[in-house]
Amino acid sequence: MRSTLRALTGALAMTTAAFAAAPAIADGEVNIYSYRQPFLIQPLLDAFTAETGIKPNVVFASKGLGERIAAEGENSPADVLLTVDIGRLDGAKQLGITQSVSSDVVSKNIPEQYRDPEGHWVGLTNRARVVYASKDRVDQDSITYEELADPKWKGRICTRSGQHVYTIGLIASMVAHHGAEKTEEWLAGVRDNLARKPSGNDRAQVKAIYAGECDISIGNTYYMGKMETNDKEPEQKEWANSVRILFPNAEERGTHVNLAGIVLAKNAPNKDNAVKLIEFLSSPKAQQIYAESNFEYPVTPGVEASERVQAWGELKPDTLSLDEIAKNRKTASELADKVGFDDGPAS
Repeated sequence: MRSTLRALTGALAMTTAAFAAAPAIADGEVNIYSYRQPFLIQPLLDAFTAETGIKPNVVFASKGLGERIAAEGENSPADVLLTVDIGRLDGAKQLGITQSVSSDVVSKNIPEQYRDPEGHWVGLTNRARVVYASKDRVDQDSITYEELADPKWKGRICTRSGQHVYTIGLIASMVAHHGAEKTEEWLAGVRDNLARKPSGNDRAQVKAIYAGECDISIGNTYYMGKMETNDKEPEQKEWANSVRILFPNAEERGTHVNLAGIVLAKNAPNKDNAVKLIEFLSSPKAQQIYAESNFEYPVTPGVEASERVQAWGELKPDTLSLDEIAKNRKTASELADKVGFDDGPAS
């Protein structure tokens, strides 16, 4: 364990240069560990500084930040951790690196469904786990998650690993709705309908539809916006144009949603500034910036999604508690292994 933590610390050493020149405690500053790429959150941080005068210092890494905070202990300079998915938010809580956020502003801005019951994480934006469907080869305009196990989809579905945090979240929601036994049957049915072994990210699944390797895939909504606006890799615009989004269970309980969110670090040296940042990110102003720049759904009531996102169709989110999903993640992971989901369709 110690060697693992030392390796993580070494891998992240170069990213912490912003903190090396300044003490952890600094008037008018807040230290952010972020799994979200800097360009995605910079517009929000610029607006925060303009409004409060507080300077954000950001460390970005794709993995290991929670473990780094744990290893740093009481000496950690981290005030907050920005991350995605209820699994990672709850994981930070389980690591013991968070503390409860007590703020009337946050409680007013963020619905209870999107906050930890004990205040250890706060959701900031929604992403829906939807079905991407070929415009040429799929005629229907509606679908359910349950239907993905229907034999009519045999050899027609692409998706990423069953153990990926996004997939585990969806499976966990199915456990919450249907119980473990029925979810296992469903998951085995989806496995048998796969066109290939699960691999790649959400965009890779849409590429596979474009290439004719499958007809539908499972992915997060915001990837459509990323593909539609990708000028550096214009071929992704073609991938996006080959599919349309179907919102599963839209006529029933609603579509499974997950979160991007934030936690207040247990030993935050600039706690007051950190709480101000969390409050700002929950505000309608910040939520609108999120909506326009990240193609995600605001969670603050009254703030609308961007015009691009609205063009994909109306989202009716499942009202299932995100805390309930977190409780079922272990079962979901076990079921994915039990049915051999990542082995792909049975021969």
